[in-house]
Amino acid sequence: MRKLLFFLLVVAGGLYLAWYHETRWPVRRASDPPQTLFVEPGAGVLEIGRQLHRLGLVRHPEVFRVLVVSEGAAGRLRAGEYAFEGEMSLDQIVDKMVRGDVVHHMVTFPEGTAMVEMARIVAAQGIPAAAFLEAARDVSLVKDLDPEATDLEGYLFPDTYEIEPRRPDAAAALVKRMVHRFREVEGPMAAKVTDSGLSLREVVTLASLVELETARKEERPHIAAVFLNRLRRRMPLQTDPTVIYALRRAGTWDGNIRKEDLDIASPYNTYRVAGLPPGPIAAPGREAVRAVLEPLPSDDLYFVSRNDGSHQFSRNLAEHDRAVDLYQRHRHAQLIGPAPPPSPSPSPGPSPSATPRAASPTHPPGPRR
Repeated sequence: MRKLLFFLLVVAGGLYLAWYHETRWPVRRASDPPQTLFVEPGAGVLEIGRQLHRLGLVRHPEVFRVLVVSEGAAGRLRAGEYAFEGEMSLDQIVDKMVRGDVVHHMVTFPEGTAMVEMARIVAAQGIPAAAFLEAARDVSLVKDLDPEATDLEGYLFPDTYEIEPRRPDAAAALVKRMVHRFREVEGPMAAKVTDSGLSLREVVTLASLVELETARKEERPHIAAVFLNRLRRRMPLQTDPTVIYALRRAGTWDGNIRKEDLDIASPYNTYRVAGLPPGPIAAPGREAVRAVLEPLPSDDLYFVSRNDGSHQFSRNLAEHDRAVDLYQRHRHAQLIGPAPPPSPSPSPGPSPSATPRAASPTHPPGPRR
């Protein structure tokens, strides 16, 4: 009996030491390179154990399963991306997964970002640009808001989001969150959209123009008022951001707007086509949308950049011409010499804004005649 008892004690001690070695002894050394584990949503304990086995962090997947069950952690392991660095034991790995101590990948989309630019931003974070653009064409996400939508331009709300680049559906998941965020922001404004007499698509489209015309929050309601005034008078909007968007769609945008670019044949070119463009040209933020719904009471029809981020507003063409002379033509002459004479063929109407272009002798700043 003594021999049997001794044998059992030796066996128990051996099992304890083996268990301790498997679960408490470091499976990673401090000098080991970082390792990454991605746990898919719904992954089982044994499958996670196999992943750890492939990483060399557990000798047998069953050991991981037994440890998880014995610690009451079954069903509590959280999905996501885990980074393992430095010295760690298997029980520390389990604790990390129970706590959900995952890697957080954050991506920020500034206000006024177009879908193509968004795709470049997410590509830098590991989500393929093509996958993002494909997901951004899922108009079923906004069918109830905008039956005319051909993509999600304007409805992907600009904000900071957490992403999981290694998820197979990372792009689609991000796009859904962005549309959901748009709904959260737009929801409280729904009554004002109805009162505005505009459709939601028209509000978002106009807000995207306002967003791209000024970075100053206090100017947005004034910019919106100018555009709304011109629309009521059936004056062309003639705003440069729509030309840039048209050039980008055509694949010819190089960072400069030239005089001939204002004649590009595109439904988005508001120098040639009256009214609003067919749809949003970027993602407007909350304040730009609010500016369209709560425009400044104003009779102004024009604005010109003061070259400091602000604008000079005018009610008529004579006032606007004086402002352009003051803020643009004289400055242009100082920068690149005298401007060439205006084109003999007039455009449908003067531009509401005269913002400085990239230095190009073929397209001097100022309203086009």
